[in-house]
Amino acid sequence: MPLPPRRQLAHPVPPWLGLVLAFYAFVAIAIAEGGLGVLLPAIMQTFQLSSATVSLLFLSQTGGYIIAAFTSSLLSQHLGLSRLLLIASILLTFALITYAITPFWSIMVLIGSCLGLGIGWLDAGINTYMVNHLQYSRLMGMLHGFYGVGAFLGPAIATTLLGMNLSWQQVYFVLASIVGLLVIGLLWKVLTQEQTVTQAVVQPVGNAKANLRAALRSPVVWGSALLLMLYVGVEVSISNWAYSVQTISRNTPEAIAGYSISAYWMGLTIGRMMMAQALKQIGAIRLMDVSFVMLTLGLLIWWIFPQWLWSLPLLGLALAAIFPTTMLLMPQRIAAHLVPAAIGFLTSVASLGASGISSGLGWFASWAGLEIIPILLLPLAGIMLLLHRWLAWFSNHPSQCVD
Repeated sequence: MPLPPRRQLAHPVPPWLGLVLAFYAFVAIAIAEGGLGVLLPAIMQTFQLSSATVSLLFLSQTGGYIIAAFTSSLLSQHLGLSRLLLIASILLTFALITYAITPFWSIMVLIGSCLGLGIGWLDAGINTYMVNHLQYSRLMGMLHGFYGVGAFLGPAIATTLLGMNLSWQQVYFVLASIVGLLVIGLLWKVLTQEQTVTQAVVQPVGNAKANLRAALRSPVVWGSALLLMLYVGVEVSISNWAYSVQTISRNTPEAIAGYSISAYWMGLTIGRMMMAQALKQIGAIRLMDVSFVMLTLGLLIWWIFPQWLWSLPLLGLALAAIFPTTMLLMPQRIAAHLVPAAIGFLTSVASLGASGISSGLGWFASWAGLEIIPILLLPLAGIMLLLHRWLAWFSNHPSQCVD
C-alpha cells in the first residue's frame, strides 16, 4: 500500500524548488559519470589493469540498471517519488565514497551495482516526473542540458584536480560531496513532506505491475529502449574512452585531452539548450534525422583525422537531441496511463548501454588497440538511425500500438 501523506506545512515551499532539485540531480549524476573517463588511466595504473579488465567497472553497473528497469515505477507508486530519489542518491554517494576509500579492485567492481541502481532510479524517476508534468514537459531539453552541464564540469574538475597533484581517490571524494548535496536537498524534501516532486506524476490507471506488463507488450517501448540503450552506450563510451584514445594512442597532451572531453559535453549542452527552438523549426523527426547524419560525420572525422579534436564537440552537438526527443515522443506513441512505467523502463534499460557497450569496446580495444573504438561506434550510429526511422513509421499506424 502507498504510504499515507503527512500533515502539510503551514507555509508550503514554492513548487519550482522541485524543478531545481531535478536539474541539480542531473548535474550531480553527470559530474559523477563524466569524471570517470579522465580518471580511467590513473585507475588502470594503480591496479595494473588492461583496457579489458578495467571494463569490468562498467559491466558491474549492469545489475543495478536491470533492477532499476523493473522496479522504478513500482517503488515510485508505493514509496513516493521523493523517497525513491532520496534512496537512489544515498546509494550513489555510498558508491562514490567506496571508490575513494577501497584499496581493492574487486570491491570497486562489486560496488558498481549500487552506482548503477542509484543512477537508474534517479534517471527514471526524474524523467517520469518531467514527461508527465504538462508545465515542465517543454523543459525536457533543458533538463538534459543540465546533464550536459554536469558532464562538461566532470572532466574539467577531474583534470584540474589531477593537475593539482590530487590522487584519483581524492577526486572521488570531491565527486561524492557534490552528490551528497543532492542527498541533503532530497532529505529536506522528504522530511517537510512537500509534494512539489510527487504531485506532478500522473497517477496510473490500474496498478503499477499491470501497467508495466502492458507497456512491455508494446513494440514501440522495446524499439525505443533499444535505441536509447545504443544511444547512451555511444554517448558514455565517447566520454569514457576518448581521453584514453587521445593520450595513450595519439599522444595528445593530457590537459588538452581532458579539456577536449569537456568540449564534447559542452557541445551536447549547447545542443540541448537550443533543442526547443529546433523542435519548433523542423519538428522532432527531422531533428533526429539531422542528428544521426551529424553523428556519423563526427565519428568519421574523429577516426580519420586523429588530431582534429573539434570533432568531439561536434559529436556532442550531434547527440544532444536524441535522448530527450525520444522521451518527448513517448506520450504520442503509447497510451497515457502506460507512460510512467514505460519511461522508467526506458531510462533504466538505456543505462545498460553505458556499461555494456563501454565494456565491450574495452575488450575489443585490448585486442585490436584503442584506435578501434571510433570505428566500432560507426555501425552503432547506423543501427540507431534505422531504429529511429522504424519507430517513426510504426507510430503512424495506431492500430499496431498497445493501449
